[in-house]
Amino acid sequence: MSLQLKPRVARRAKISSVGTYVPPNILTNADLERMVDTNDRWIVERTGIRERHLAEPGTPTSVLATEAAKDCLQRRGIDASEIGCIIVGTVTPDMLFPATACLVQNNLGAANTWGFDLSAACSAFTYSLQVGAKLVESGAHDKVLVIGADTMSSITDYTDRSTCILFGDAAGCVLLEPCGEGEVGLIDFWHEIDGSGGDSLCMPAGGSLHPASVQTVQSKMHFIKQDGSTVYKFAVRKMQEATERMLERNGITVSDLKLLIPHQANRRIIEATAERLGMQPGQVLINIDRYGNTVGATIPLGMGTAIEEGRLKNGDLVLLASVGAGFTVGATLLRWEF
Repeated sequence: MSLQLKPRVARRAKISSVGTYVPPNILTNADLERMVDTNDRWIVERTGIRERHLAEPGTPTSVLATEAAKDCLQRRGIDASEIGCIIVGTVTPDMLFPATACLVQNNLGAANTWGFDLSAACSAFTYSLQVGAKLVESGAHDKVLVIGADTMSSITDYTDRSTCILFGDAAGCVLLEPCGEGEVGLIDFWHEIDGSGGDSLCMPAGGSLHPASVQTVQSKMHFIKQDGSTVYKFAVRKMQEATERMLERNGITVSDLKLLIPHQANRRIIEATAERLGMQPGQVLINIDRYGNTVGATIPLGMGTAIEEGRLKNGDLVLLASVGAGFTVGATLLRWEF
């Protein structure tokens, strides 16, 4: 037998396109005032959210993810048949199996590809981005779609005023490709998990611990449960720590960053993090007022907002930062290459 090994490839990966999708239906704070004991002023002061978009009932995450992927591919001007792998970061898959990535692949008509889902809650996109980057950097694939998508309305209890004000539905997608000559692309990342916070933000039922039953449904265990104070303290501390690690490890300062695109969980968390880091308001992307917390979609959706507002240009240093249920923590430093 003569075994022929493929040569090892070492190259850098970059984001070459961004696509987004937001459902047209809007749930405003005024709407919520008629549903639960809350008011616009209270919501805005504590979260920064004024409205959030919701998918039509029965619309699965795969549909949102597919639309974002189509937008991404169209902006790059390529066909889905060129994609080597599809990674979907989500905590609201259409079903436990098959993977939402399989459904997206079928919707796109992306032949000759493979893919999978990645569950890391609000850090799902940053985690998926690194997995996709490594597939490109290794030479395994030339084009990888990374999608962050969640239909949070499907697991939100709209009688629980502590959680129903926070979440929205959306999807965002990026295309990863090899860097060209002189390009840098993705530079560094730092990820961490802390399972001791697992009970502080979770959906208790639906898995092997608490399979669906009459009791779990009656107890509303298939909805989001959150200890807001614990999550807030952890998020502020870890967002700052993750950002500082990226800066220190790569020999740069806050002033070198063009833009921080953080996970959009709470405006107070974002502003507290920026203040601790000494960042100027113009260096931080905030769009939570328009979309709420869209979990896996928030960071690619933030990229889309930054592009629309003309806040990114080729060569800019960008930092992505996230904290999510688990607890999960993720940060990525990259140079914008388009």
